[in-house]
Amino acid sequence: MPQPAIAIVGVYAALNTFILFWFVWQTSMLRGRHRIWIGDGGNAHLARVMRGHANAIENMPMMFVLLLVAALLGAPAVALHVLGAGFTVGRFLHAMHFIQADAPRWQRGLGYTLSFVSLLGAAAGVVAHAWPLVF
Repeated sequence: MPQPAIAIVGVYAALNTFILFWFVWQTSMLRGRHRIWIGDGGNAHLARVMRGHANAIENMPMMFVLLLVAALLGAPAVALHVLGAGFTVGRFLHAMHFIQADAPRWQRGLGYTLSFVSLLGAAAGVVAHAWPLVF
C-alpha cells in the first residue's frame, strides 16, 4: 500500500512536470512560428522561454529529492503540502513571467521568492531531521 507522504510528493512532482511540458510546448510553438530549429536565433522571446525552462530544470530536481527524503524521514503531510504547494505556485508564476514576451516583473519576483523559500525550507527541514540520525 502506498504511503500518503510519498503520494503527496508524487502529486507535486507531476504538477511541476506539467509546467515543464508547458515550457516545451511554448518553445516548440515559437520555434515553428519563427523557423528557428537550433538555439534562439537571436529571438528575444525564444531566448526568454528557453531561460525560464532552464531555470525550472535547475531547481525542480533538488526540490523533489528533498521532498522525497523528507517524506521518507517522516515529515508531516502538512509540511510536505506547504513546501510542495509553495514551490509549485512559485514555479508556475515564474513560468508565466518567462513564457510571456512582455510580463509583469512581480510574477518573476514572487515566483522566485516562493520557489526559493520552499527549497530552502525543504533543505533545512531535511538537515534538521536527518542530523540526529547521522551524528
